[in-house]
Amino acid sequence: MTSSDEVRDVQRLTWAGLSAGWEKWDSVIMDQLAPVSAAMIERLGVAEDHRHLDVAAGTGEPGLSIARRSPAGRVVLTDLVPEMLDVAARRARAQGVVNVETKVCRADDLPFDDATFDGVSVRFGYMFFPDVVKATAELARVLKPGGRLCSSVWVRPEANPWTTIVMQAIATEVEVAPPAPDGPNMYRCAAPGFVAALYEGAGLGDVGEWDVDVELVTRSPGQYWEMVSEHVSLAVAALKRLDEPARERVRAHAVAEVGVFERDGEVRVPGVARCIVGTKPDASGTSRGSTGLVA
Repeated sequence: MTSSDEVRDVQRLTWAGLSAGWEKWDSVIMDQLAPVSAAMIERLGVAEDHRHLDVAAGTGEPGLSIARRSPAGRVVLTDLVPEMLDVAARRARAQGVVNVETKVCRADDLPFDDATFDGVSVRFGYMFFPDVVKATAELARVLKPGGRLCSSVWVRPEANPWTTIVMQAIATEVEVAPPAPDGPNMYRCAAPGFVAALYEGAGLGDVGEWDVDVELVTRSPGQYWEMVSEHVSLAVAALKRLDEPARERVRAHAVAEVGVFERDGEVRVPGVARCIVGTKPDASGTSRGSTGLVA
C-alpha cells in the first residue's frame, strides 16, 4: 500500500511540472473557475479585517480575491508545491496585492495555532488530500469559533465534458486505469454529501452544499486541446505514455469531439462543481448564522 508521504512526493513532482502550464493558461483557467471562487467568497462572509487561510491555493485563487476584499486583513496562501506558490506570488505582485503571504505545508499538518483564522477556503484541493479526515480536522482546528470553511470539488465525470472529452480520446490509444476509489483523484469527492460528512465529523455546523456551473472557453478546438493537454493533471500524466503518432491521433479525436461545443468563434465546454460550507460553533455551541443551504 502506498503511504501518504509517497503520495505527497508524487503530487509535488506532478504539480511542480504543471505549474508552467497553469501560469501560461492563467487567464483562461481563472475565467473558467471564477463562478466557483465567487460562490465560495459569498458564503465565507469576508470582512475587511479578516485573517484568512487559503489551502491548496495553487496559483492563488480564491485567496488573492479575498485579500482584495480584506484590505485591513491578511491572507495566507498554502500549498504542497512551492512552484505553484511562486506563480501565486507573481500574480499577487502583478495585481498589487500586498496583504498576502505564502507558506509551503501539508493540509493535514498546518503550522498554525488553534483558532487563528476567520475563514478557510479550499478550492479544488480536497480531492487530492491523502487523508481527508485528518485534513478536515486541521482545517477546523485553525478556524476561529464562528468562522467558516468553504471548499469546492468536481462532481461526476459525465457532468464535466471539459475533462472527459480528452480522457476518452486518450483511452482510444492506451488503457487508463481507474483511480483507487479512496485515493487522491479528481473525482474522489464527487458524491453528494461526501465532504459535508467530513465537515460534520470535524464538528462544523450549519453545513450546506450547492452546485455551480462553469464553462471552459477557448478560441478554437485546437486551443482547447493545447490548454487541457498542458494543465489537466489526468491528461498530462496519460499523454506521457504515448509516442508522437499516438498523441497526434488523440489530439485529432479530442478536437473533433469538442467541436460540438463551438459556437460563434468560441468553444464553450461546460462543467459542474460543488461548493460546501460549514461554520465552527462558538463557545455556546451555536454558529454565527445560517448558510441558507441544506446539505
